[in-house]
This record gives sequence, C-alpha cells and structure tokens, in this order.
Amino acid sequence: MRVEDGARLGALVWDAGPGWRMLSSGVLGGGVGPRRFVVNAQVSHGYRRMDPDAHLREVAALAGLSGAGVGLMTAADVPAATAFAADGGVEALATVAIGRPTWAADAAELDEARLDLPLAGQGPGTINIVVAVPARLSDTALVNAATTVAEAKVQAVLEAGFACTGTASDAVCVAVRADGAGPEEAFGGPRSRWGGRIARAVHAAVRAGAEVDARRRRTSPEPWER
Repeated sequence: MRVEDGARLGALVWDAGPGWRMLSSGVLGGGVGPRRFVVNAQVSHGYRRMDPDAHLREVAALAGLSGAGVGLMTAADVPAATAFAADGGVEALATVAIGRPTWAADAAELDEARLDLPLAGQGPGTINIVVAVPARLSDTALVNAATTVAEAKVQAVLEAGFACTGTASDAVCVAVRADGAGPEEAFGGPRSRWGGRIARAVHAAVRAGAEVDARRRRTSPEPWER
C-alpha cells in the first residue's frame, strides 16, 4: 500500500527472479524478453501522468524490485478486484473492473475517445491478466498462448453477463520458463497441453472477478471512485 495525491493505493507484486521470459502488453516491460518481476499497480481515477513506465519503476522500487520487469496499471482497487485460479501447474491472476465495456470492433469515432471521454458513474474499466506457465514455450507458442488468454477472457466476461469483449485498456502478461529440462513446447492454442491449462485458469480467474464486479456494480453505482 502506498499514498499518492492523498489516496491509498494498492498493488500486487510478483518477485519472479531469474529464469523467466515474459510476453506483455504492459506499459513497463512490454514486448518479449527476460523479466524478473511483475507489478500490477492501482492508480488514481483520471490518471494523467505522462511517464507511466517511470511511475511503475517507482512502485517496483518501493517493493524492493529492480532490473527488467513488467508493469500493469488499473484504477481498480487491485487487492479487492483480483481473482486467482490454477490448472495443471498454470497460475492466473485477473484484476477485473468492467466500468467501460467495449466491443473490439466498434465505431471508428470511438477510437481513442476513451482518453478524454467523461463516463461519470461507470468507474474504471480494465482487465489485467498475469499468467505463469512452468514450461518453456517457443516464440510461436508464446504468441499463441497470448491469443488463448484473450479468447478465454472473452468467454468469461460474456458468461458473467457483460455484453463486451473486454475494455479498451486491458493488459496481459504471460510468463514462461526460460530454462529447465525437457523440450521446448511448440504450441499454445486452447487444445494444446499448456494452452488448454492456460485457457481454463484464465477463464476461471476472469469469470470469478467479473461476477464479483457485476455484483458490486448492482449494489453501488460508483463502486471504485473515491
């Protein structure tokens, strides 16, 4: 827990250490490469800092982390909005706040509108997903695994009753082993050995988080805004 601009903000931190390779869309450590940690940090609603990567490094430093890592952001109360699931050695964390649901393919006039569009009463909307896979995956399998994560997420939010494919600011991090015995896995799709486990773990975590979020929104019209 940290205090910024008078608000108490939470974060989840995974100190993975060496031996991991991660694919991420996070503003810190995005892309593919060796990474040592993951930070999923809550930020204030209406966040306007123009250096989110530097900000996330500050958050990581507060937790005693350094080196190459991945950083994700959300305006949701991270500890309260995060669900965990596991399947066959795969572990998934999903921070789910669907205050701004959207369809992936939508009207062109909505492109980038979320940056300045006031949406009072809806609260923040982000689904951040972190997946840890205790196996080595090829580059092709890793990209395929990220696609599997997205497919499982969409399945979960639809089943939870949200008419959307997610939010405009969703982020993902898929961590796989960079070392270890055994052959490198060549596939990461939903019917592959590791892809199926990824899909089930992500689906369970996102659906659990989405159902909690849906209940919260029914009882409080502005559940996350402080």
